[in-house]
Amino acid sequence: MVLNQEKNKKRIAVAMSGGVDSSVAAALLCKAGYDVVGVSMKLWPKDFCGKQKSKSCCSTRDLADARFVAGQLGIPFYAFDMSKGFQKEVIDYFCKEYISGRTPNPCIVCNNKIKFDSLLEKVKELGIDYIATGHYANTGYSKKSQRFLLKRGLDKSKDQSYVLFGLRQDQLKSIIFPLGKYLKSEVRNISKKFALKVAQKPESQEICFIWDNNYPEFLKSYFGVKPLPGKIITKSGKILGNHPGIIFYTIGQRRGLGLGGSKNPLYVTGIDVKNNNLIVGSKEDLKSKILFADNINWINYPNVGANGYSPLHSPLKVKAKIRYNHPMADVVVYSESKNSVKVVFEQPQSAITPGQAVVFYKGEEALGGGWITAHPSWPPY
Repeated sequence: MVLNQEKNKKRIAVAMSGGVDSSVAAALLCKAGYDVVGVSMKLWPKDFCGKQKSKSCCSTRDLADARFVAGQLGIPFYAFDMSKGFQKEVIDYFCKEYISGRTPNPCIVCNNKIKFDSLLEKVKELGIDYIATGHYANTGYSKKSQRFLLKRGLDKSKDQSYVLFGLRQDQLKSIIFPLGKYLKSEVRNISKKFALKVAQKPESQEICFIWDNNYPEFLKSYFGVKPLPGKIITKSGKILGNHPGIIFYTIGQRRGLGLGGSKNPLYVTGIDVKNNNLIVGSKEDLKSKILFADNINWINYPNVGANGYSPLHSPLKVKAKIRYNHPMADVVVYSESKNSVKVVFEQPQSAITPGQAVVFYKGEEALGGGWITAHPSWPPY
């Protein structure tokens, strides 16, 4: 949706997290004359409430801030209890991924399953056609492919298209990103001009429901995980030491191995869940030119039909990111099946991590992405 079209005809619900970005998104839409409604989600289970860190999001304090800003803007405000869905789709997923030796990305799953699925349904039940958020991204429409598009935000240091790769066509047609054309510094200044309560509020960081950033302790206390000690080995099978449990480690990790005396630094290069082994190696061993990914969501790509997705007709030469802050790299994407791909990098990439997303780009457009499963140097699990 283009913001200067159908002005005052369509209602827009703004997903307000209580932070600066979503508050400014609401303020900009109000200033433009749209019929704006503020909505927030209560996400944390009851026993989480009151446990928050200074830079968390989605806490009870954030919900109160969102309600206050809605009052400042003079717009209606609704809060939905979505804690059951969040616990099942996001928190439980997070825990299961870690104990399976993968490194989860709960923010992407929250966008896919909660914010732009469950919340969008709630918004439409209120008779509201569009939902807006404070994400730094842009949307568009291709007449050629007859598909809605996802594009990078103007502020490349804040671009969030990576965490939005899972958006479907039926969702994209109802989504507005008012901050897509702004720099973060401009958004801060706008919040001050509107005298919003949250103008000086720090940005949220880390996983919102892990209030002390101690993932292993959370897995033990919340999910009842009992770490199982195992061996630390090289890729050739040589035993170097012992580990307290695979949940304490992720690909690329160097600290906490307890392998003093090694001539060269050692890193976690693989997690063998089947045998409960932690595989370590040199920095060079972390590099690979190939990965595999599944659960692919294609938003748009050359020659895709308007009626839906299909495997790539031919190898696709694009750029890819394997983490949110990872620089883009040249790749060729090959179809493995309807829902999985093989990605070959022009240059080796470091710490390709199962459980994280790989997202494909052509120019400013995010074509889609999927979830990293493996690369050839890992053992068969």
